[in-house]
Amino acid sequence: MSRADALFLQNCRDILDHGVWDTDQAVRPRWEDGTPAHTVKKFGIVNRYDLREEFPILTLRRTYWKTAVDELLWIWQKKSNNIRDLRGHIWDEWADADGSIGKAYGYQLGIKHQYPEGEMDQVDRVLYDLKHNPASRRILTSLYNHQDLHEMNLYPCAWSMTFNVSGNVLNAILNQRSQDMLAANNWNVVQYAVLVHMLAQVSGLIPGELVHVIADAHIYDRHVPIIEKMLTQTPSPAPVFRMDPSVTDFYAFTRDSFSLEGYTPAPFEDKIPIAI
Repeated sequence: MSRADALFLQNCRDILDHGVWDTDQAVRPRWEDGTPAHTVKKFGIVNRYDLREEFPILTLRRTYWKTAVDELLWIWQKKSNNIRDLRGHIWDEWADADGSIGKAYGYQLGIKHQYPEGEMDQVDRVLYDLKHNPASRRILTSLYNHQDLHEMNLYPCAWSMTFNVSGNVLNAILNQRSQDMLAANNWNVVQYAVLVHMLAQVSGLIPGELVHVIADAHIYDRHVPIIEKMLTQTPSPAPVFRMDPSVTDFYAFTRDSFSLEGYTPAPFEDKIPIAI
């Protein structure tokens, strides 16, 4: 069993057994048929993944990790807020007629800021500090810009990354305000594990821990039967993650720079409804 599987099982069992339902409240999300999408949740889940030990991908069901990487590169490399620059369709429901999701995600990372060393965006600031100021305790990014929230079609869920170099090891904390455990939990873990690997390689560092902090970890009402079925699946060992060692420029990575060896997820036939 992979560490990702063990934590997912533990988190979901805890939410189902001890979580708090919001059925007594008016909620914003709706199912496609207009029915309110209620959840059962736990507050403040913290998971730690040591990337030196294994790559944290679920085997309880398939995570479409190449599509997850595509989205990561769309946000962190292209710094785009337009779905026409994205190969997948996960953002289609939040895009306007021009394909824009507003001033969200990649848009925020692409904004230039003035620093003593010159003008840089948030990603380039991280890259600069990892190489030139690795002892800094200020290496972080934030997508939650209150000034622009009214122009975002969806407020950022995974909104902050904090990076910390200990010796030659790059560690990171992913802060997430809200997490749909079935649809998005491992998707985000995989994305930011890949990001830590990328940043470590181009900075001459070793990837260390990814700490995932989830403020509101929830399971939607219509996802409960699917989760219950997943909890009975037999997980497999974690696959081996490979990354092209020749890439030294963060912006030169592509989806084909990464591969997984021995990824054998359990069969999964259920269609996952998404609340909007």
